[in-house]
Amino acid sequence: MITIEENKSLQQLHTFHLSVSARWFAEYQSIEELIDLLKTDLLRENPFLQIGGGSNLLFTSDYEGVILHSKIKFIEVVSETSEYVTVKAGSGVVWDDFVKYSVSNGWGGVENLSLIPGEVGASAVQNIGAYGVEVKDIILQVEAIEVATGKERTFTTAECMYGYRDSIFKKEMKGKYIITSVIYLLRKNPVYHLDYGNLRHAIGNKNINLQTIRDTVIEIRKSKLPDPDDYGNAGSFFMNPVIPVSQYNLLKEKYPEIPFFPVDTQSVKVPAAWLIDKAGWKNKMLGGAAVHDKQCLVLINKDNAVAKDIIDLAQNIVDSVKSLYGITIKPEVNYI
Repeated sequence: MITIEENKSLQQLHTFHLSVSARWFAEYQSIEELIDLLKTDLLRENPFLQIGGGSNLLFTSDYEGVILHSKIKFIEVVSETSEYVTVKAGSGVVWDDFVKYSVSNGWGGVENLSLIPGEVGASAVQNIGAYGVEVKDIILQVEAIEVATGKERTFTTAECMYGYRDSIFKKEMKGKYIITSVIYLLRKNPVYHLDYGNLRHAIGNKNINLQTIRDTVIEIRKSKLPDPDDYGNAGSFFMNPVIPVSQYNLLKEKYPEIPFFPVDTQSVKVPAAWLIDKAGWKNKMLGGAAVHDKQCLVLINKDNAVAKDIIDLAQNIVDSVKSLYGITIKPEVNYI
């Protein structure tokens, strides 16, 4: 059943927990309901925004339009072979519930992405990633509804044009399609990815399997990232910058300990957390916003912050990193 509410508080519907509201809020539970909604005057005459778990959003003010949310929740096996299983999940499924389901069935590919906040639909928009794995690595197809026509369309992985925390749904197709489900290709004989960050070290002498990797990733994330119910946050606020190898080599002369991860022969990825930490931002506050004391990539709503506090703090960090290292770091969070 379609649910429509007026003057809806968004405080519990996005993880920064700012005191903002939406003029309207609409929720649907099926593709048919979404198509019906798109035909209404409410959506034809007002701007609208599709959200998932609200874990990658910073509302800069009240939203004077319609916030849409999917409650399409199902997980089903589409096909399988001796090596692979194809699994389809509705856009409203909580991402970590999908990871838990996959791991419990012994299907590999998503274990490194455990405990990332958000929902299945948003995972395919954002190309979420962690510990050397991106969701594009296991996405087979993305099913969506065209906003203008209400017609269904299936995107292949190639058509999604995935990049680092990027996709066609954030560029050319932004606002033109609403994702309804995602089809993933998982391995029955998992290939483990343990060499990014401190994952292999954290596993230690434990027996390496999907559940051990999932448990370890969850343990690491919980040790670094604050619970949004304690301090509102959007997880990693900034993307890790990719810079030319030549620029990295110059920085290494001045900062011998600067870490990196190879991207290709011409470029490397530098951890934004290291840049921010070495610039002295850990635990610094501006208004009610602060840099988390355990993970510099995370900006938190520490004391009833307003959007301007977070925006100003983020910009000060960007300016500082640019001044020190000549590197421009960019927010991963979407300003609305």
